[in-house]
Amino acid sequence: MAKKKKNDDSKVWAFLGVFLTLIGFLIVYLTKKNDKYAMYYAKHGLVLFIGWVVFAVLGVIPLIGWIFGLVGNLLLLVAWVVAWIGALSGEEKKIPVITDLAMKFNF
Repeated sequence: MAKKKKNDDSKVWAFLGVFLTLIGFLIVYLTKKNDKYAMYYAKHGLVLFIGWVVFAVLGVIPLIGWIFGLVGNLLLLVAWVVAWIGALSGEEKKIPVITDLAMKFNF
C-alpha cells in the first residue's frame, strides 16, 4: 500500500468512514467519493459492519454460535480500533483479512 502522508481533511473523513461503519461509508461515498484515502477506510468500515451482522446472526445459534459470536465480535472490535489508528495516521495500513475484503469492493 502507498505510504504517502495525507492531509488532515482526508484523515478526518477516513476516520469518520471507519468509525461510523455503515453510516460513515455512506457519508464518505456520497461526499468524498474521489478521495481515495477516505474511501480506503470507508470500505474498511463497511466490511466491519458486515462482519458484525454476520457474527450477530451466528450468535443466535446456541453454544457454538455464542462462542463464534463472542470471539468474532472481539476480533472485529480490535480491528475497528486498529482501523481508527490507521485512518488518523495518514497511511493506508493493511489490516489482515479486513483489507483484503475491503479491496474487493469497486466503488
